[in-house]
Amino acid sequence: MCVKCGIGDASIMACLAVAFLGVCGGCGSEPPAPAPAAAAPATPPAQADPLPVTIRLVDYAEVEAELAKHAGKVVVLDCWSTSCPPCIKEFPGLIKLQKTFGERVVCLSLSFDYEGIGAPDEVVPRVEGFLRDVGAGTIVNLVAREDADALYEKMNLVSVPAVFVYKPDGTLARTFDDDMASKELGRPFTYEDITAAVEECLAR
Repeated sequence: MCVKCGIGDASIMACLAVAFLGVCGGCGSEPPAPAPAAAAPATPPAQADPLPVTIRLVDYAEVEAELAKHAGKVVVLDCWSTSCPPCIKEFPGLIKLQKTFGERVVCLSLSFDYEGIGAPDEVVPRVEGFLRDVGAGTIVNLVAREDADALYEKMNLVSVPAVFVYKPDGTLARTFDDDMASKELGRPFTYEDITAAVEECLAR
């Protein structure tokens, strides 16, 4: 017999059969209230989109004009190509350097991807894709529209990667390339070497 409502055993079975559905017909007792649902996790704040990558096609005269435009600041010009594994490996150092020194240093990248085959703008999607992947929106990105071999001659280079560091007065402070690395360092240059040259220019 139900001790709460005084009904018989048969009624108890009926009560039990419907208890899980709601109120027991014999005693009117309610099932336990369900546990409150767990709160949904908070939505994380949206991440800020990285700065868009802007690219300009330039010839050597326009590279010189770009350098002159930043007179009064230390300028770092990184010459590179997407077909050059050492270039790809060291390139993030340029972005880190820009973030470290902020407005005191202007960082430029000059792609040598165009090799005289087809139109210069055909290499832009490949270059832009790499620059976007490494977050290069904080620096000035240039793509040479001159044949790479012609540009090597004008800039007195044998190959890339090569990095030029310019003093605030516009004169060249240091050139980092394979020849310099072999003669002065006895090893490949790194962005630690370039950062030291930049700090020296800023100190002056």
